[in-house]
Amino acid sequence: MLVAILAACAGRRQISSSSAPALIRVMAYNIHHCNPPSKPGLIDVDAIVKAIKDQNPDLVALQEVDVNTGRSGKFNQAEEIAKKLGMSFFFAKAIDHDGGDYGVAILSKYPISETKISRLPTQASTKGEPRVLATARITLPDGNIIRFGSTHLDAQKEDTNRELQIKEINRISVDEKFPFIIAGDFNAAPGSIVINTLDQQFSRSCEPCDFTIPVINPRKTIDFIAFTPKSKFASKSTYVVPERYASDHLPVLAVLQLN
Repeated sequence: MLVAILAACAGRRQISSSSAPALIRVMAYNIHHCNPPSKPGLIDVDAIVKAIKDQNPDLVALQEVDVNTGRSGKFNQAEEIAKKLGMSFFFAKAIDHDGGDYGVAILSKYPISETKISRLPTQASTKGEPRVLATARITLPDGNIIRFGSTHLDAQKEDTNRELQIKEINRISVDEKFPFIIAGDFNAAPGSIVINTLDQQFSRSCEPCDFTIPVINPRKTIDFIAFTPKSKFASKSTYVVPERYASDHLPVLAVLQLN
């Protein structure tokens, strides 16, 4: 059974020495298994690829990724997207779904190593869907090393599982020796106990942050990019991309400076 896949693709940048602070373009994107909401049943990988390519990110955190499922086809969506973009990828399975696998993924222009899937807690009585945090060590062109993570927290109405999951993510971050960027769909809005807990350990790239869902007349912000420690990163800009066809979430792009 597939648990995780790691593949290297063409298009990596060569590592070089530079005294200038590194600028890192980071995207968070819930891709809705490459199904445009306006076209039920259609899988349009190229629409997701275009949405990403147009923003030229260095790192991408994907959520709702299918691998070999009945609804999407017998292929790995993370691998296919990465191949079309010339990026490396790491897929982290959360659950079995429709004959295949379903989870989150990391895409990177730069070398990936030390990949890991951390299972996030769920209170059994809620019957919540299992969730994961995918992380990878990323070597930047100037030789700096960071940790990058992609996650998708529980989607139930109550915060019960999200609270447990964000506390576990914070716990993981405390022991992290490299500067750490996390991105994903937190299914919680600013001011919630979940995001307040995130803010105890991480600095979000935007405050306030623009709405990310729904794609038509968006009115809620649940997709974020955040980092720790604050002393290592500065957020230069964050914007929500007005791509309204490819997914039911708008992608978020942050430009971070690694000092």
